[in-house]
Amino acid sequence: VNRVNIERDCEDSLRRLGTDYIDLYLLHWPARYTPQSNWGQSLQYHRDTEGSPYYRNHASFEEIAEAMSKLVKAGKIRGWGMCNDNAYGLAASCAAAKLLGGGAAAPCVMQNDFSLIDRRAEENGVSEASSPIHENVGFMAYNTLAGGFLTGKYLSGPPPAPDDKDLLRGRGSLAKPRGRMDTMGWGRTLYRYRSEPASQAVREYAALADKYGMTLTEMAIKWCQSRDLVTSTLLAHTSMQQLRQCLEIAKDSKYNNDGSRRLLLPEELMWEIDRVHMKNRLPIFASERVGSNWYGEGEIGERIP
Repeated sequence: VNRVNIERDCEDSLRRLGTDYIDLYLLHWPARYTPQSNWGQSLQYHRDTEGSPYYRNHASFEEIAEAMSKLVKAGKIRGWGMCNDNAYGLAASCAAAKLLGGGAAAPCVMQNDFSLIDRRAEENGVSEASSPIHENVGFMAYNTLAGGFLTGKYLSGPPPAPDDKDLLRGRGSLAKPRGRMDTMGWGRTLYRYRSEPASQAVREYAALADKYGMTLTEMAIKWCQSRDLVTSTLLAHTSMQQLRQCLEIAKDSKYNNDGSRRLLLPEELMWEIDRVHMKNRLPIFASERVGSNWYGEGEIGERIP
C-alpha cells in the first residue's frame, strides 16, 4: 500500500465497474505490520517483524490519508476506511488526517471480523475509538456467521472436508460442498472458526438458539446487529435461499423511528450469550491442536504464539 497504488487501483476499479465514483474505498490490509490482521491463532506483536523487507518501507499514515483525501476531493470516492486493522490503526489514521489539515478526509469506516465467537473489536479498543464522541467511525462486521459455522450446518453430518479422516467421505464433501469449510483452500485457512474451543462455543450457542425457538443463523445475525459498535452487518451466503433467509432476518433495525433502541433479542437471551462468552472470550484464537514439534508455527503456518 502506498500513494501510487492507492490512486492507480482506484482508477482501475472505476474503469472495471464502469462508474464515476466509489462510495467506500477500503484498505484490505494495513500497510504496516500488525498481528491484528493475522488469519491464524496468534495476536502477539513481534517487533523483529517490523524490519522485514515486506514492511520496512511501508506507507505512513500521513501518506495514506493524503492519497485518500486527494481521491475524495476529486470526487472519485465518497469516503475511505480500513479492514483487518485495530484501534491503533484507526486512531492514528484519524490523527494523520487532522494533522494534514486543509480539509483532509479522515477514515469514515472500519471493516473487521466480528461475530459471536470473535468479539475482539469490542474488547481491544476499536469500539471505544470508533464511538461518536471520539473518532465517530462506522464499523462493518464481516464473517458474522463465522465462515458458515454459525449457521449450524457443520455441527451435524461429516466434519468439514479438510478435517475429515475418512478420505472417501471427504472427497464427497469437496464434490458437493456445504460452504467454504468444505474446500481445501479457504477451508484450511478458516480453521480458526472450527477449532475445538470455537466449536464448543458454537454448540452452546446453538443450544441457546434452540431453547429460544430460533435458528442459530437468526441469533448470530441479530446479536451482531444489536451491538453498539456495529453500524453495518455484511451478509455472505452459499445459495440464493440462504441469502433470502439472511435478508429476512436482518430486516429489522436496532432503532425505532423515534431513535430509541429496539430489542432484537430478549434480554434474558443476551445475558445467556454473555455467560457463554465469559467461558472463553476469544475462542477463534484458541486451539487444542498445537503439536510439540510445530516449533512456533500454528495450524496454517502462522507464527505463534
